[in-house]
Amino acid sequence: MKTIFKASLMIAAICFSGNIMAQQVTFGQIQNQIKRDQTGLNQFDVKKDSVEFKGISVDLGGAFAMQFQAMNSFNDQQEGTYTASNTKAVVNYRLNNLENQFNLPAANMTFGAQLADGVRVNLDLYLAARHHNETWVKGGYLQIDKLDFIQKDFLAGIMKYTTIKIGQMENNYGDAHFRRTDNGFAIMNPFIEGNIMDAFTTEMGAEVYYNRGGLVSMFGITNGKLNQSVNEVIQTPPTVALPDQNTTVSPTILLKLGYDKQLSQDLRVRITGSYNHNSNMSGNPWGSDRAGSRYFYVMSHQAYTYGGVAQTNNATTDLAANATTGRFSPGFGNWYTAMMFNPFVKFKGLEFFGTLEFAKGGDKKGTDASRSVNQYAGDVVYRFGTDEKFYVGGRYNVVSGKLANADASKVNVNRFETSAGWFMTKNILAKLAYTTQNYKDYSQFNASSLNDLYGGSFNGLMFEAVISF
Repeated sequence: MKTIFKASLMIAAICFSGNIMAQQVTFGQIQNQIKRDQTGLNQFDVKKDSVEFKGISVDLGGAFAMQFQAMNSFNDQQEGTYTASNTKAVVNYRLNNLENQFNLPAANMTFGAQLADGVRVNLDLYLAARHHNETWVKGGYLQIDKLDFIQKDFLAGIMKYTTIKIGQMENNYGDAHFRRTDNGFAIMNPFIEGNIMDAFTTEMGAEVYYNRGGLVSMFGITNGKLNQSVNEVIQTPPTVALPDQNTTVSPTILLKLGYDKQLSQDLRVRITGSYNHNSNMSGNPWGSDRAGSRYFYVMSHQAYTYGGVAQTNNATTDLAANATTGRFSPGFGNWYTAMMFNPFVKFKGLEFFGTLEFAKGGDKKGTDASRSVNQYAGDVVYRFGTDEKFYVGGRYNVVSGKLANADASKVNVNRFETSAGWFMTKNILAKLAYTTQNYKDYSQFNASSLNDLYGGSFNGLMFEAVISF
């Protein structure tokens, strides 16, 4: 293997050297790119800039994040060995005690190149993640801001305000995902985690942007698949969960419309509305993150027995098997339609960012009634000091909705998080946050286990160190 690796490096070096001799290659001369350091805060979507094209240029970046977690979990389940109210025997039940300790560090890598004037390519990798602790390609895309490769100044009047993105890439649904933590890339997030109901997925598709004079607009369409496959859908006998299995995957439709304007030197106002729909889904946009949450193993249980059936310790299994602790997924199984509204106001060092999300969908393949899940979040951040290198902030987030159509009532999850941060340089950020999260109206029993979220809560401190370039 070492010999093959060395030979591969030699071949790559020869090819790269030949390319340099054929034409001059620069580094970092990339057009229309949102910076990956502090200067990229609150940019959102795509942007046009005045970077001059000087031939092919290569971009290489990385992002690293490490957390120290000090959190505890609680619920209203009885601990120990006993007979539950549903007459089933419980042996040695309790939630796991979590050490005050470091989490698995996360790392990203970004490759890119300016291929022509107004044309660049981008590739993102997860080098280490909670959900995939091996190297994993997040996605990549081609971004087109000029059509000069067709003919000089072709549709220049339109392309002055238009951007086209094509590839397997992060779906641009809402504005919240621009302030979320994406594995090692955590510098844009003033807090430790994203929203409780965290919309994030990567699918094969295209997006077209038209931004002019404060207008923000985007239309996107994807094939609706997180994992790409050309296999045909073969009908199998129907089940209760899948009454109609002979159904192909439908495309995902994405829309965004809004207003974003720097009204004065001190005041910026942005508000957007986004639409996300799939009539026959394959992946779940609230459960497709291949990185995982920051709250490791909160609300997890030790090994116990329930009704004679052994339940494994879900904090000692593979990291990828329990990667979203602390988050909520609506678990739609058939179709979904979601809308998200995001207001953002920045006055001097004071910022407000909000999320209002309204999602509905069906439980099963085939005809099914709809249920709704709603999310509301608001955060206030105050940045101060030279170049706003310090900040303090608070965020409140609540999710409410039915877990299934058969449920008589809704469940509720709420989180309050306070945070303080220090940009040691524009590429290095240190954060300290306190979080408390509560689960309300969850049932005491699941079909084959006790429900860990019954009367559940967790709270504690987290410290995070972030490097991004």
